[in-house]
Amino acid sequence: MQNGTPDKPEGLRLRARMRYLYHGGSPAAVRFRLAVIVVDFIIIAFFLAAPILREAGWAFYVLDYLVAAFLAADMAARALAWTNIRDWLKRPSTWIDLFILATLLFPAWLYNFGFLRMLRLWTLLSSDFFWRTVGRKYDDTRVEEITRALAALVTFVFVATGFVYTTFRGYHTEVHGYLDALYFTVSSLTTTGYGDITLPGAWGRVLSIVIMLSGITLFVRLAQTLVRPHKVRFPCPVCGLQKHDPDAVHCKACGETLCIPDEGN
Repeated sequence: MQNGTPDKPEGLRLRARMRYLYHGGSPAAVRFRLAVIVVDFIIIAFFLAAPILREAGWAFYVLDYLVAAFLAADMAARALAWTNIRDWLKRPSTWIDLFILATLLFPAWLYNFGFLRMLRLWTLLSSDFFWRTVGRKYDDTRVEEITRALAALVTFVFVATGFVYTTFRGYHTEVHGYLDALYFTVSSLTTTGYGDITLPGAWGRVLSIVIMLSGITLFVRLAQTLVRPHKVRFPCPVCGLQKHDPDAVHCKACGETLCIPDEGN
């Protein structure tokens, strides 16, 4: 007890500390989240290079378990920082991270699913955690929309590449290495179709069609975000509409008068 106030239990102090770091707006909390994001990008680079690094033998498994330790600690901290852990467990990104953690803890058994680790890039760049930290200075939502669309496209490229590499390498195909799988994915996704690398059988053709159609969809989405008129995030005080034109005077939904600050304010 200090100054007549009973001390908080250790568990409550820890949860308050995690909420401060993961959701606070102070410079110290922002620096902490920036450090976590930097480590996240390093881990994503490790995931990308994993098919090549696995040939290093035991050194790869050491790195694998170090990444698993960081991811487990980060997930535990996020769970403590969340108001209701049950709500946190209902988030799709939580289940993706749990699956990624399982592939790290059991790399010998779940290595064939390791290509799904690249989903971490999509969950990171689509998370409120990232945009509260890195993107907090952007009132222009166009930056966020372009980043999300680009993240979806890049994630799909590497997830598809990993699937092709894991499934078809060594099965009487031209896919002899990771670069061959990446080359096939990009040429199929852009519908270039040089034909020097093809996948055998009906499943190979089905996969090629899926990559082509998904690639067109993701490219169209990215193009739309690039040419679409940008908006700013300014919630309407009456109807709650989040996005408006930068020079909007009235809300398009309810007609409420708006006072959107410009760069000079």
